[in-house]
Amino acid sequence: MAKNKYKNMTSTVIINVDSKIKEQAMKRAKSEGIPLSAVLKLSLRAYAEKRFNVDVSEEEHFNDRTRRQIERAINDFKKGKNISPAFTSVAQMKKWLDN
Repeated sequence: MAKNKYKNMTSTVIINVDSKIKEQAMKRAKSEGIPLSAVLKLSLRAYAEKRFNVDVSEEEHFNDRTRRQIERAINDFKKGKNISPAFTSVAQMKKWLDN
């Protein structure tokens, strides 16, 4: 019988997660008869042992304020507005920023 290399070595992990996702996960875990903590522990163990990979390709969603700022910056760039020149030294950059 293989020894459990994780036995008696515990640590607390605190994460922030969207309330809706947490509720959905808890509901599914309950319907399958397992505690959500077991799902999380098994997921972390599988990830640590490289049996579970994460594909981080979800499209980023910005809040309205950030989206407007990005759109404004893109429009300014297209118009050649609010763009710093290229610098050849840090001193040159600092001088430009101080003006």
